[in-house]
Amino acid sequence: MMAPAARPAFTVKTRPGDNLMIHKALGLAAPGDVIVVDAGGDLTNALIGELMLAQMVRRGLGGIVINGAIRDSAAIAAQPFPVFAAGVTHRGPYKDGPGEINVPVAIDGMVIEPGDLILGDDDGLLCVPFGSVEAIHAAAMAKQAAEHKQMANIEAGTHDAAWVDAALRRLGCEGVE
Repeated sequence: MMAPAARPAFTVKTRPGDNLMIHKALGLAAPGDVIVVDAGGDLTNALIGELMLAQMVRRGLGGIVINGAIRDSAAIAAQPFPVFAAGVTHRGPYKDGPGEINVPVAIDGMVIEPGDLILGDDDGLLCVPFGSVEAIHAAAMAKQAAEHKQMANIEAGTHDAAWVDAALRRLGCEGVE
């Protein structure tokens, strides 16, 4: 199980297969930052491996998100450090640049600005824009409270699933009762 990530984004945009700017970001990111790398989703060359991960852990970074590949996957999986990547390959990276640091990036349509909140766990990853963090937190806490109540009802045998039949009737489904 991966350690969850809930930290600010430190963004990097790089050419597919090239990790020069990621190396630079390792020295610039603050402890707790999640480095978010837009490398175009290319899986041909790995952008990080075990050695770079050790540097991130040593610097106290909060995790890394890569729209690209990693290598040394067994060593990375053995660490509690949060790593999200599009894939795995044995091929190493280029170190030619160019790239950009702390600019808006996009991963599969999700736009991430420097400083946005990155949330991730074994189920996936999302970005909360910095200006929406408080509202999203309040909505998430309300949802969690409702799910705790529903779980308690399931465990007590008092769960009411009448909404399912009501929804099916509203949709005009016949013969499902």
